[in-house]
Amino acid sequence: MPAVIGHHDVKDTAHWLASPKREEVFGPLGVTNIRTFVDPQNPTRVAVLMDVADLDALMAAMENPAMGEAMAHDGVLPETLVILVET
Repeated sequence: MPAVIGHHDVKDTAHWLASPKREEVFGPLGVTNIRTFVDPQNPTRVAVLMDVADLDALMAAMENPAMGEAMAHDGVLPETLVILVET
């Protein structure tokens, strides 16, 4: 099961950290062990590290409008999103 890192900028770090949306959208995809990170030098730069059972399902979900809605709810700036996959 590969680990995946997604890093991006957010509008409001406290709101992003408190949001349940990550679990709501990633849980049904079999994503587990979701951990959050904040850049201490730039708190609006954040990341998630998660274990992904089905990488193809995750990447397909990233194209789904529901994922865009979840990102908007969390204040994610989608143009800053970078996804890294464990090799």
